[in-house]
Amino acid sequence: MKPLFSILAILLITSCSKSNSLPTIKPPEPPVVIDSSIQADPSQYGTPYSAVPDPENAIIYQVNLRAFSQAGNFKGVEARLADIKALGVNVLYLMPIYPVGQLNSVNSPYCVQDYKAVNKEFGSLDELRSLVDAAHKIGMAVILDWVANHTAWDNPWIKNKSWYQVDGSGQIISPVGTGWKDVAALNFNNRDMRLQMISAMKYWIYTANVDGYRCDAADFVPADFWQQALDSLKGIAAHKLLLFAEGTRNDQFTSGFQLKYAMGFYYTLKDRLFKQGASVKLIDSLNQAEYVNATSSSRVVRYTSNHDVDLSDGTPMELFSGEQGAIASFIVAAYMKGVPMVYNGQEVGCSTRLDYFGQTTKIDWDVNGEIKALYTKILTFRGASDALRKGTLTSYSTDDVCAFTKTYQGEEVLVIVNLRNKSMDFSIPAACKGEWKDAFADRSVVLEDKVGLDPFGYLVLKMP
Repeated sequence: MKPLFSILAILLITSCSKSNSLPTIKPPEPPVVIDSSIQADPSQYGTPYSAVPDPENAIIYQVNLRAFSQAGNFKGVEARLADIKALGVNVLYLMPIYPVGQLNSVNSPYCVQDYKAVNKEFGSLDELRSLVDAAHKIGMAVILDWVANHTAWDNPWIKNKSWYQVDGSGQIISPVGTGWKDVAALNFNNRDMRLQMISAMKYWIYTANVDGYRCDAADFVPADFWQQALDSLKGIAAHKLLLFAEGTRNDQFTSGFQLKYAMGFYYTLKDRLFKQGASVKLIDSLNQAEYVNATSSSRVVRYTSNHDVDLSDGTPMELFSGEQGAIASFIVAAYMKGVPMVYNGQEVGCSTRLDYFGQTTKIDWDVNGEIKALYTKILTFRGASDALRKGTLTSYSTDDVCAFTKTYQGEEVLVIVNLRNKSMDFSIPAACKGEWKDAFADRSVVLEDKVGLDPFGYLVLKMP
């Protein structure tokens, strides 16, 4: 770290003449001021991970540290890395690891007291490094949760009032319209705050060798800051990074994020299709709307659970009419047009909503092995299929059945999913008739005029 300093140079030049003349004094030079927001990058810990997946190839697993293990810490996650990897996952996403503020606190990990420290509840910097090293060793990238919109009230930044938003009386405020009284809203018109934020984001890439960020509440933060920050991070030549926005604004891709949340997909699936019985064809419109301004490698992240909706809305089995509906919904999320994200516990059908504000219920990993086997098949096949990850989508959906093909360089996959809790017949499009192979079982499937589907039944087929 480069310390703040000012240099005042005064050179005194004294005449050596034998005369009695006064010494000549050179006027002082103006002080050199080093911007306190610009700090030297720390030394690189470890070797940057070279196998970070391209955005279209990512399969993300979100870890709620407090719920994941009995210990509720980094070591508890490291102990189960092989199980996470076995699902087919290649990106491990850790919820915030930073110390939690105590002033006005509700113990939320999104209330950051210090951007450059590790929460002792979870362990030490060395234990975080050990977790990252172990993940890299078995083929998983690691991204951290980044909270740019606000800080804890007892974050040291709070002494810089101009770094925060204020009300008409000049008092620092919480983010407007959120009800998040435990945090103070940052002011992105302040240049120094921006530079300190970028410095802190770079810090973990160097200090813990992480591979990018999931950026919390990204829609609350100005696009020009994200462009400034992400351009700076991408300038770290030794690292390939994944940059993921928890947001839906159309400018997230143009700001430099490769991934962003598919909130429209989640709420359409949950509210319109499952609660209201609306047409499955609504998903087709999302396949356009969620990709505005996308590049060829940009992807939306589609999910049926995450830490927020699990706690506020319910588990996938609550939301999607039980185990079968949850699996059917996840197949569409993982295969149609997006990158899949799994929230810890959903792969074993965790029936308890997981609180992330404190010492929550711990996940029981010894239940529902058959559900875990299905998630493993779904994700493993996605990871092995260029068509699913990169292919051209053709939709054949009806009001009740989500059906589509994905094709890429001679490979074709056909997916047919009944999103209703009743039996359905699906008429086979002419282009899809013929012999296929079941992607999840060693059997041939011949499609003729129609196929009968059980409630929430599905077929995932590949070319024989």
